[in-house]
Amino acid sequence: MADEAPFQFLHNEVLQYIYKSAENGETDNGRNIAKLENMGFRVGQGLMERLTKDTARFKDELDIMKFVCKDFWTCVFKKQIDNLRTNHQGIYVLQDNKFRLLSQLSAGKQYLEQAPKYLAFTCGLVRGALSNLGVKSIVTAEVSVMPACKFQIMIQKM
Repeated sequence: MADEAPFQFLHNEVLQYIYKSAENGETDNGRNIAKLENMGFRVGQGLMERLTKDTARFKDELDIMKFVCKDFWTCVFKKQIDNLRTNHQGIYVLQDNKFRLLSQLSAGKQYLEQAPKYLAFTCGLVRGALSNLGVKSIVTAEVSVMPACKFQIMIQKM
């Protein structure tokens, strides 16, 4: 991404647009999150295709996850993931202690319920990026203290 501010502005405008349509009775909250995740999925696929065009093949899942944590995350959020953990059985946890899309929200507990709508696009982004590399996954996000969040990635074996 060229600059952080336009990306955050665009993300906020997309959120407002989707949730404004929900106020008019068009969709429910689950569908809004699914829309955001699907948008992120498509963006993640395209972005990963551009990032890996000159990269050698990855040896295994762990190499793919390291690439996502370093290069992909740096491209999108201008910083690397703070922590990557795995159980070596297909579950990875990516922790970002200062997630950029949540940093503009207040750290109060009352905003924790708003966090999922700010994370849905990124969950789709990661899932789309992994899909482009041939890794089918389920990506969920969890926030316990703002603006830190954890993304849990469950690799689905084919």
